[in-house]
Formats: sequence, structure tokens, C-alpha cells
Amino acid sequence: MAHKNGNKDIKLTGMPVQSNSTPGNPNNDDRQGGGDGGDVGIVTKIKPKTKKPSLYKVLLLNDDYTPMEFVVHVLQRFFNKDINEATEIMLHVHQNGVGICGVFTFEVAETKVTQVIDLARQHQHPLQCTMEKE
Repeated sequence: MAHKNGNKDIKLTGMPVQSNSTPGNPNNDDRQGGGDGGDVGIVTKIKPKTKKPSLYKVLLLNDDYTPMEFVVHVLQRFFNKDINEATEIMLHVHQNGVGICGVFTFEVAETKVTQVIDLARQHQHPLQCTMEKE
């Protein structure tokens, strides 16, 4: 059974349980007699539905100054691309102005963007790297 709770989808599951309390006397566990201890009810467990994290594209932007070899190096180092795939992406960026390096969760994408920009600045290249929600 599904139930909406605010913005979350919740899956409900039923599980039979046995109660030892006397009706009208919930804290009494039948030590004083009068109840047969056979009351049965349903306990409902609420399982929140896990939402998949949003994904972000990491993009490289073309410029007229960053050497092609440096862009290939960045793609190999931070995006685990082999030489052929890195060269292909670099040429795509060069010809089209922008190219996708990979798709990641927010934190991973943010880290990769920072790593690329930091390395480019260390080598005095104006290479730009951004992220965009997929």
C-alpha cells in the first residue's frame, strides 16, 4: 500500500502482532487476570522511498589558449578517459565550443570542476569547466 506524506512517497507494510494488554487498560499485561492475552492487531511500518540523486554533466568550454595536449591530460587524469576517448572529447570541445566530460552526482561533479580549474590555473591556462543539471 502506498501513502503520500508531503513530498515523499511512503510504502506501508502490515505485520500482525499479539498484544498482552487488557482492553481499556493498555499498560496492564494481564497479570491481574481478566484478559486472555490473545488480542491481535496490525503494526504498520513506514518505509520512505529512497529518491535517486540528481545527476550533473561536467562540461569543458573551448578557448583559444589552452593547449590541446593539456585538455587531453585533464580528461585522462580527472575523468579516467583513455587517450583515444580523451582526444575525441577534446576535438569535440575544440570544434563545438563545449563538450561533456562525464555525468556525476552533485558532490562528485563539483569536485571535478574544482580540480580541473585548479590545475588549469596552476599551469596558467584559462580553461573553463562547469557543471549543469542533467
